[in-house]
Amino acid sequence: MTGAFDIRGGYDRWAAVYDHDGNPLQGLEEPLFRAALGDPRGANALDLGCGTGRHALWLAACGAHVTAVDFSEAMLAAARAKAGANAVRFVVHDLSRSLPFADGAFDLVVSGLVLEHVRDLDGFFREARRVLNPTGRAVISAMHPAMFLRGTQARFTDPVSGERVVPGSYPHSIGAFVTAAAGAGFRLTRADEYAPDAAFATRFPRAEKYIDWPMLVVLQLSA
Repeated sequence: MTGAFDIRGGYDRWAAVYDHDGNPLQGLEEPLFRAALGDPRGANALDLGCGTGRHALWLAACGAHVTAVDFSEAMLAAARAKAGANAVRFVVHDLSRSLPFADGAFDLVVSGLVLEHVRDLDGFFREARRVLNPTGRAVISAMHPAMFLRGTQARFTDPVSGERVVPGSYPHSIGAFVTAAAGAGFRLTRADEYAPDAAFATRFPRAEKYIDWPMLVVLQLSA
């Protein structure tokens, strides 16, 4: 098993199977995240850590004007190869650096399952707030910190080598998420925690051992 915080390299390798490996966290997150977003039609939206474009492409299909950033070239290549990708502006960018966008450029900022890979939460939320306009909002999902108590973090099996790859995760608390968001000037409007149930585990068998255990947190924030 490898990792040692090679997050970019890990996701470059994960890109080949990211959409097809039956990840229960993605399965749990996606409908809840979209419900939190509501109707994004007409919004200027920014997807931070877009990966293979799960949320960016859905936003664009719903009528949003979408800019999506990620530091993994392989993840972005997978996103660009999907139907509807021509409606999204993809940008290669490392979220540990300041965002290359003007203050107040976006109505909506989203980020799905990224926070565990962000060392500097203060910087992440500060930049997200900076590029959001004064009436904008943000929806941010993350793997629930309780998963670390089960020895679980982002990981996958390399389909070529069979190697278990752990890109690297920081064990932040929900309190750390909220404190960083508030310190950046966000107002927390909702914080929801979710656990899989038995019905969900029948569709995503890897979730069976996590039934009734918190897997996901979704933050809804306003400027």
